[in-house]
Amino acid sequence: MNIRLILAPAILLLLLLAVAGCTEPAAILPGPAATPTLTPVPTTTLPVVSATPGPTENLPDVWEVEVQVQSNGLSINPQIIMTFRGGKGMNLVPELDLEVIRSDGVVETGKMTQPLYVGETVTLPGTTQNNDRAIVWAITAQGDRVKIVDKYVPFRSYNTG
Repeated sequence: MNIRLILAPAILLLLLLAVAGCTEPAAILPGPAATPTLTPVPTTTLPVVSATPGPTENLPDVWEVEVQVQSNGLSINPQIIMTFRGGKGMNLVPELDLEVIRSDGVVETGKMTQPLYVGETVTLPGTTQNNDRAIVWAITAQGDRVKIVDKYVPFRSYNTG
């Protein structure tokens, strides 16, 4: 008898819930559906960054400078180290612009400015991939940018021999 007293109200409750869900009035639309108008978004052209090294230029002999580029080889904190190695134009080149295009597409930049000295280093973040690209631009006294280094920097290099 106790089961009939509990079962009957439960079935009645389920029946009322089912009927309440089915008797909801239909949504009334105010007329034909309006089509959204698309407004054009102005696009800006971003400079395309190539992952492939390109040709480099030679400075005149009296302006020649050398920059060594290498990776630190540490997987926990990969860095690309750019070291100034001197040259005849050491006192004539006012600035060196340094750029690393990482394999994940991030571009890191740095500068070396006068007074330049042998052994001056700039360290930029790199990746553990072997296709990080390093570019060094020498800025002349006339303001011209001359690309003197453009190459891949291997994460680690092993002696084979």
